[in-house]
Amino acid sequence: MQDKIYVDGGWRAASDGGTLPVIDPATEEVFHHIAAATESDASEAVHAAYRAFHGGWSTTMGAKRAEYLRRFSQAIKSRLNELAQLEVRDNGKPFPEAAWDISDAAHCFDLYARYAEDLDARQGHEVELPDRHFKSRVYYEPAGVAALITPWNYPLLMAVWKVAAALAAGCTVVLKPSQVASLTCLELGIIASEVGLPDGVINILPGRGSVLGPTLTKHPLVAKVAFTGSGSVGSEVGVNAIGEIKQTTLELGGKSPMIIFEDADIDEAVEWTLFGVFWNKGEVCSATSRLLVAKPIANTFLSRLKSATERIRIGSGFEEGVKLGPLISAAQYQAVMKYIEIGRSEANLLTGGQRAPGFEKGYFVAPTIFTDVPTDARIWREEIFGPVLAVRTFDDEAEALSIANDSEFGLAGAVITKDPARAERVARALEAGVVWVNCSQPTFAEVPWGGVKQSGIGRELGVWGINSFLEVKQVTERRSAEPWGWFTGK
Repeated sequence: MQDKIYVDGGWRAASDGGTLPVIDPATEEVFHHIAAATESDASEAVHAAYRAFHGGWSTTMGAKRAEYLRRFSQAIKSRLNELAQLEVRDNGKPFPEAAWDISDAAHCFDLYARYAEDLDARQGHEVELPDRHFKSRVYYEPAGVAALITPWNYPLLMAVWKVAAALAAGCTVVLKPSQVASLTCLELGIIASEVGLPDGVINILPGRGSVLGPTLTKHPLVAKVAFTGSGSVGSEVGVNAIGEIKQTTLELGGKSPMIIFEDADIDEAVEWTLFGVFWNKGEVCSATSRLLVAKPIANTFLSRLKSATERIRIGSGFEEGVKLGPLISAAQYQAVMKYIEIGRSEANLLTGGQRAPGFEKGYFVAPTIFTDVPTDARIWREEIFGPVLAVRTFDDEAEALSIANDSEFGLAGAVITKDPARAERVARALEAGVVWVNCSQPTFAEVPWGGVKQSGIGRELGVWGINSFLEVKQVTERRSAEPWGWFTGK
């Protein structure tokens, strides 16, 4: 396990020698320490990235960048088991989930290798003009140094969403992973050296967000800021970046609705409800944690949901059959338990509502469901980021949509119905950047990811991801031999 910062192709301690503990969320034991980068380290990393950008990376052909990206993919695939184990120790998620994430990260590098190659073909595209005396071509150029600030719930995967797109576009990178889950992100530095990536193209700074965030988002040599995290921090990041007129992508919080209509297959609806809110321990920005159930099926549905929830196996991510691991940290555990206490005073507790039984150590919370939740309740309106589901019923489609869209967030939503016309109608009416029909949470690197309202600005993944790291330039050329002579008269 790496414990230093990665700057300009080399590993070093933080400039002041500072470190941070790495805590296993299943045992609460410190098992490692990582460097805590300083403002000075951040500035050095930005300068290294700036030199690398202007030293050749920005003008490297997309096909050449694609070669590096595919090497990253192969390196991740070759150590998938090792990286997944590291993710479990650092984050707490069950091993199969971690392995899935690591595999997705490798796929993301492969996908952006293709987009880097496609970028070569897009260059110099001629646009038809109404005036035959001129012609215009369009070019796509990398924005510059990109500061990437990533979260702890999908440590490697969400870092790769940004890193792969930025490198494919021709940007250089300063990656600041979460201070509570940096280990797999640091492995990217090891891989960068192994695949021969030029020095300074990627730099990795573990450390405190309060120290590094302002330095990176305000630095005059940073051209692009991409952030995933809470709305409160994202607002600060956005103010800093926009104040310096930087390109900015913000992927923030959510309180996503799932609407289950009376014609739904109840057993399938139960499965997707569980997956939508308890996958990754509920530490998912898009979790469908507001559940709306049609009244005719509510009693039957909730009975089966309760039984299925109480059968979920909880434990260490390394144990066979575990579906729900510990929350990431003591702070997150305390925050979720506080919301559960609030929920007890706002709604009816159907199941859970406590530390997972049988666990004296570790940040384990029993999967929790509240019913009859008022629309003004805090557990209905605020993002909890844990295994807590808020449920209420509805009479008709119009009421369900009105309640679902009554939120400051707009990241995702889901609809469960056997009626294709209704599914399409509701999907289009939901105020969200991502909508799932008869499922919840499947995410593919080929399609755009991002939200509306307080859930963020911009889109990641797919071609939208690489485009977010590009500047568009038009070159217009006069091709007529006829004299112009507007001022001279010649």
